[in-house]
Amino acid sequence: MKHHIGNLLSSWPQAIAHVDADAFFVAVEQAMNPDLKGKPVITGAERGIATAMSYEAKAFGIKRGMPLSEATRLCPECILIPSNAENYTLFSQRMLRILHSFSPQVEAYSIDEAFIDLTGMRRLHQASYRKIAETIQQRIQDELDISVSIGLSLSKGLAKLCSKYKKPHGITVVEGKHIALLLKRTSIEAVWGLGFQSCALLKKAKIKTAFDFVQKPQEKIKRLLGKKGEEIWRELRGEYVSIVSSGNARPQLSIQKSRTFTPPSSDEHLVRAHAMANLESACTKARKLKLFAQKIVLSLKTAQFEWKSLEAKLHSPTHNPLDLTHVLKELFGLLFTPGVSYRTTGVTLAQLKETSASQLELFSSAKKNEHEEKLFELIDKICKKHGRNKVFLAGSLQAHEKQSSKKPRLRIPLFNETMLNKKLAS
Repeated sequence: MKHHIGNLLSSWPQAIAHVDADAFFVAVEQAMNPDLKGKPVITGAERGIATAMSYEAKAFGIKRGMPLSEATRLCPECILIPSNAENYTLFSQRMLRILHSFSPQVEAYSIDEAFIDLTGMRRLHQASYRKIAETIQQRIQDELDISVSIGLSLSKGLAKLCSKYKKPHGITVVEGKHIALLLKRTSIEAVWGLGFQSCALLKKAKIKTAFDFVQKPQEKIKRLLGKKGEEIWRELRGEYVSIVSSGNARPQLSIQKSRTFTPPSSDEHLVRAHAMANLESACTKARKLKLFAQKIVLSLKTAQFEWKSLEAKLHSPTHNPLDLTHVLKELFGLLFTPGVSYRTTGVTLAQLKETSASQLELFSSAKKNEHEEKLFELIDKICKKHGRNKVFLAGSLQAHEKQSSKKPRLRIPLFNETMLNKKLAS
């Protein structure tokens, strides 16, 4: 029996919007440097791969994850710039504040997208749901100078489909009675939450569109895809299954620190010192946010503006530079080429989580981690009171020596556990 959708739904039993920033990383760079607007811009120069690109760059066939060597071949005039995670996070937080002025129920789904529950807000704002969406879009444009696309429908799954429909800077509104039309125009691969294997399985069952999907009996979908598939089926039929929750905000995905030095240098010790200083800065930021990294990426940029990067998976999550210096040195040894001059170093802490390393280690290691946590808590307090880089690892000394300061700095060697115990006991 066919299950007709839309006819039994009122136009707006609930109103859920998905706000998706257009080419977010590049948009932030263009907002901060208007000279970049209208030009083919690519972020990710520090890693040698495209992390985001302007629509002008996309027109040349450049895609996310593409090596920059290939991107510059497709578009020789493209502008390559390093990513700036701190600025992107700041703009993301500002966007969320704007959304919160329209509804208390806002869920940050990622750094560049969010869901907002507008149900019942028409009377408060004295406007239709479409008009509210238009106002949200305009405020973000006016206050942040970035473009967003907005999808508005009865569930998160439907809203996510809608926001992709008229990118960039589009608004797509689908009320209850028009859901079937949207689903008929949506391929099964475009449905949020369905992966490659699920789509392949559904195609074998002759399900090619989202409309084909929702026309199947609920029991069959549950049998094919389990509870998650059943929830997607219900969401596409207009049921409010996945609740917009302010508690679902996702943490910062990575922390990146880079240093450009002039003139470029082929001095191995100096270049490594700059990388060590990057590591210290990234770890300081991670401790401030109470986040722990599970992966580290080291990037080196030559005087000829060529980037090379290597990454390493960490044994356990950490934000302690003492845990990471040996990993950094190993990566550096593999990346650095004697005789080549370098101009920039970059360190990225990735796969961040809130679980501390001490929860995953054995007792003896956990005790050492506790001591080191106390040490760096003290160092952070000193730097907060007296200024940045007043205490740093001995390995980054050369990078700090060029900074003019008459105040003495404390250099911290790479302690072993015995030295740490003596230091903390004194």
